[in-house]
Amino acid sequence: MATERKQRILVILNDPPYGSERTWNGLRLVNSLVKEADVELKTFLIGDAVTAAKEGQKTPQGYYNTGHMVLVATRGGADVGL
Repeated sequence: MATERKQRILVILNDPPYGSERTWNGLRLVNSLVKEADVELKTFLIGDAVTAAKEGQKTPQGYYNTGHMVLVATRGGADVGL
């Protein structure tokens, strides 16, 4: 009987949380992938992206709160490193 291995995915984000959509889109991808049962997901925030994980941040008008998005990812089972 063959056992299925989880797919390992590493997402590295390095853009600031606001002013560019790269970090926001990366976190959207992470929060989508974390729902998959066959995925082992690790996310690494480096450089300007580290501030995306800041708790209690003031979100600019028209933007999603990236701190909340990181929290959703970790609660879903994603490992997030800074």
